[in-house]
Formats: sequence, structure tokens, C-alpha cells
Amino acid sequence: MSDALSYRPKAGEIPTTPGVYRFRDATGRILYVGKAKNLRARLSNYFAPLHSLHERTRRMVTTATGVEWTVVGTEVEALQLEWMWINEFDPPFNVQFKDDKSYPYLAVTLADEAPRALVTRTEGIKGARYFGPYPKVWAVHETIELMLKAFPIRTCNNANYKRAMQSGKPCFAGQIGRCFGPCSGLVSIEDHRTIVNEFVSFMGSHDKKLINELTQEMKDAAAAQQYEIAGKRRDQVRALNAVLEKSAVVLRDNVDIDLFAIEQDELAAAVQLFIVRGGRIRGVRGWMVDKELDVTMSELIDSMMQTAYNNDTKPPREIVLPELPDDAEALETWLADIAGRKVRLVAARRGEKAALLVTATNNARQALMLYKTRRSSDFVARSKALEDIQEALEMPAAPLRMECYDVSHLSGTNIVASMVVFEDGLPRKDEYRRFNIPESTDDTDSIYQILTRRLAYLKPETISADAAFNAADIDESDIAQVEQKRAKFKYQPNLLIVDGGQPQVAAAKRALAESGVTGIQLCGIAKRLEEIWLPDSDYPVILPRNSDALFLIQRIRDEAHRFAITHQRIRRKKDISSILGEIAGLGPARVKVLLQHFGSVARLKVASVAEIADVRGIGPVLAESIYAHLRA
Repeated sequence: MSDALSYRPKAGEIPTTPGVYRFRDATGRILYVGKAKNLRARLSNYFAPLHSLHERTRRMVTTATGVEWTVVGTEVEALQLEWMWINEFDPPFNVQFKDDKSYPYLAVTLADEAPRALVTRTEGIKGARYFGPYPKVWAVHETIELMLKAFPIRTCNNANYKRAMQSGKPCFAGQIGRCFGPCSGLVSIEDHRTIVNEFVSFMGSHDKKLINELTQEMKDAAAAQQYEIAGKRRDQVRALNAVLEKSAVVLRDNVDIDLFAIEQDELAAAVQLFIVRGGRIRGVRGWMVDKELDVTMSELIDSMMQTAYNNDTKPPREIVLPELPDDAEALETWLADIAGRKVRLVAARRGEKAALLVTATNNARQALMLYKTRRSSDFVARSKALEDIQEALEMPAAPLRMECYDVSHLSGTNIVASMVVFEDGLPRKDEYRRFNIPESTDDTDSIYQILTRRLAYLKPETISADAAFNAADIDESDIAQVEQKRAKFKYQPNLLIVDGGQPQVAAAKRALAESGVTGIQLCGIAKRLEEIWLPDSDYPVILPRNSDALFLIQRIRDEAHRFAITHQRIRRKKDISSILGEIAGLGPARVKVLLQHFGSVARLKVASVAEIADVRGIGPVLAESIYAHLRA
């Protein structure tokens, strides 16, 4: 099947040196840019038999009409060229980082005659020194308020500064005590520059040495009865201590790192950056990532580094990552060129940095969940998703009501299934249903059973799906009970989704055909490749990787899986308790102690009488009873 790619170059034509490759479509647009240490080995992966490729990769290579490459000298040069071309061409199949908001920074305009401190969301001010980003704008203003008490510097804008310097009158901010630059008439340009340098030095290092020096000056001034000077130094020390207290202390004072955490699923990833300076979290920044192709963690980290750092944003000496990428050495060299000094990449495995990584990962997990929730609640996105599903599955109307089914079990025991309902793209949790399956041969049989039971409620001629009554045998109370039960399943779905591929869809189709119910579209979603399977189809429907339609179907499937797993765990817990509860003398408290001690019934079953008797509250006689009952 690889012969279908007519543009495939001969293996001997592809060099074995480092380089950057580009896939183009018929219009010449660059679809994907990648780098390789060995171009021939890397490109051969794309030209493997099509059936062996991941579906997203297969779609990319079949969309492309040509591939070209550029040879470079080293892997570092390949990394640099890849970064430049990704930024220039914005290829649709490369990882797309979306910063969901702009972050406020504290900036000091060192290139000005009299540098000023300001709050800005604009990066790249020439000659400015940036501190942050801060999670909230009020946090920057609060920091400036405190710092001005210790380092009185200019805050007025350039127009007011020029007007004040030309007229000799203080600027308006200076008149109300909000600006302490040369324009206020309180300090010379040279002395102001000295204060600015101290301001920048403290913000860059949070070094307590300055606080100690000011504290000593305060004591000396007090001893010399220079109480005004002592009071100023006291206020400066308080302000600087307040700034330090507002930064979370997480590591040692001499630790300056950037720490990245990533939480991802099949379609998206959330990135959290913790900026730690002087052992304190100085800023937090987050990105969302839309993944068109399936990428490894290593490839995602490469793209993340290219997004986070450039000539305006330089990396610190150490960067902490969830794991080291395959090209860690080349990445370190590339980052060192940007920083102008050595940069080290480390993977946090244990200790205080690993603990901070856990915190950052929790934040990334919350960000990913929030991203999905907000995307799901967007009316325009939901409408577009339903329209796209209708078009992709060739439905006569948009699927305003969708039901999804999933089966869960533990090694073939405690088999349960879930039914979740989405209307207008939103969950209807009051109409979720759970099914217990007494006996089943496999997942396809389970799917067949639950859909047979569910679809029975849609038959107009069927009074009850669970009992076959004769009309003469039904009294009014029976009819009321049946109608109440039917009301739980009275609405017919437009689209019925099962979790699985062709076998599960075939089982669902058989149940649908036997029920005689019409007007319902059926499909399945295979988790590994996120493919949509239709009945009697040899090929899946492939929805765009970052489309709202696939996102919605994936969310329905995940919700069904969560609901089934929750029910299965409840059943399992009840079964375990009931098994042990059958033993005379073994009440709920002792059952709890046994499970806590052994961790599971499986371990309890293989335990000896002596091991059971060692458990607190379990004597030899009761241990014998437990041992015999579990093996009966």
C-alpha cells in the first residue's frame, strides 16, 4: 500500500545526515516540519505501509504531494532551523500552542534616561527588563506599591516626564506622591539610576543581603539618633520582607529554575510553567496545545521549549521537565545559544523539585479540564460540532440527542454497563442509566444485551421490556408502574454511540435490527486512534484531530467510561463486603480492618490461617472460618 504515495523518494536519495524535512500539499503549502538526526531513518517511518501508520500520520502523508529536506551540519542546527520554519510557515500538522490569555509583567525600561516601572502585557519593549509573568494584574500593582517604598523610582509616562523636565515643575504623579523619578525634583538622574539598579538587582535575585544591609543602617541611624533615616530604613525593610512573603517559598534561596508540567490526552495538552527565582515561585504561565498528529512526550517538550524561549525570553541555568527528551543535548546547546551561557535540562525524579512538579502537574490537569469544560459550554462550538457530526455520518438531521454506551468489568466479573445522554451537546445527567449484566461471554455480547434491553423501551407495542404480561393479568397499579419505568427511557436518540470498533458496532447493529426500531444512526469510537466506525463499513470516518465534532464525541465516550467505571467499583466493593459479611462473627468493622490489612480479597484468599489470625481483632477460630469460607 506504500506504493500509493507516488512522491516517495528512493531510499538511496535520502541522506543519513541531520536535517529538517517538510511535507507539502498540492498548493505548495507546508503541512508539517520536522527535524531528524538521521533523515533517511526518520523519513522511512512515514513511508511504511499505510495500514501500519497511525491514522493521523496516514492522513498527513496522503494529503501531502511531496517531501523535501535540507541537510545541516549538526542536530543543534536542525533544531534551530525547525524552530524558524515552524514560526514562519505555521504548518497545520505541527503542534499548535494556544496561550489562552496574555499575562501581566512588571517591566523596568532600562534604556530610558530615567527608567520607569510599569505594568504591561506587551513583551519586547526595547531595553526593558521583565519580571513575571504574574497570574493576576493586581499582583503586579501590589508588588510595585511595596517596592516603591524601598526603591523610590519613576512611574509616570514619558510625556509627563518630558514636560516636567522641560518646565522644571514636578510631574502630576510626583505631586501626589506616586512618582519618585528625576521629574519629581527629588533626585538627580544619576542617583535615580543607582536606585533603579538596586531595584532590578533585588527583583532579579530576591537576595536577603540587601535587607540585612538596610537593617544594619537602620540600627546605626537609630544609635546616632538619626530617627528620620532610621524610620525610612525600617519602612524599606518591611516593604522588602512583604515582597518576599508574597512569593511562595518552595526551594532553597539559591535555586533559579523554570519548571514545566504537561497533562495531555489524545487531542490536547495543557502546559504549566512555574518560574522559580530565589527559591520562590515568581510567576506562573500556561498554554493549551492542540495536537493534530500523535506526538511523543519528547516531541511535545521540543515544541514547548521552542514556544517558551526566544531572544526576548531567555531561559535560566536549569530547566526541570517531566522527562528528558531524546535530543536533550542538542536542546541544551540551542538554549545555551539563546541564553548566552550554559543551560541544563533535568528530569525531576525525587526531592523538592519532584514535589513542585507534582503541584505544577495538578495545575496542568485542572487547566486541561477547564479547557474542555469551557469548550463544551460554548454554544457556537457545540452547534458547529453537531453540524459536523451530521455531515460526517451522513445523518438527515443534527444529532440533538446522543446516547453512548460503555461496558466495564474486572476480569470478567461484576460486569456492568453505562448509558450517558447528551442533548444539544450538553450532558443530561438525570437521564444517565446503569445496567447490571449477570452473565456475558465478552464485550460484544454485553453491548448486545444492554442495547436489546434499552431499545425494548422504544417499541410502541411493548408494555414492559422485563416481563411479558397478558392484558388480562395487568391491573392499574401494574400499568402505572410499567409506565413510570418506561418514562425513564421514553426519548429516542438520534445517534447511538458505543465505545469500541467494528466488533462492538456489529453487535449494536444486531440489537438495533432485532428491535425493529428505526430512525437511529449508529456508530462506534475506537479509543486508540479515535476513529469513528459505522455499520458495514470497511474504513473508519476520520474527523479532524482538533475539530469540535471529535472533541464532543470523545467527551461523550469519556463520560460513559467514567460512569461505567464508577458503577463497577461500587458493585465490586459491595460484592467483597457481602462475601465476607456471610461469615459468622465478621461484622462491617472487622471486614474493613481485613481489607485495610491485606489490600484486596485476592491477597486475603491466598493468606494462611496464621496470617489472618495476626490481624487485629481476628482470633484463631475466626481466622479458620474465614480461611474455609473463602475456599468453599
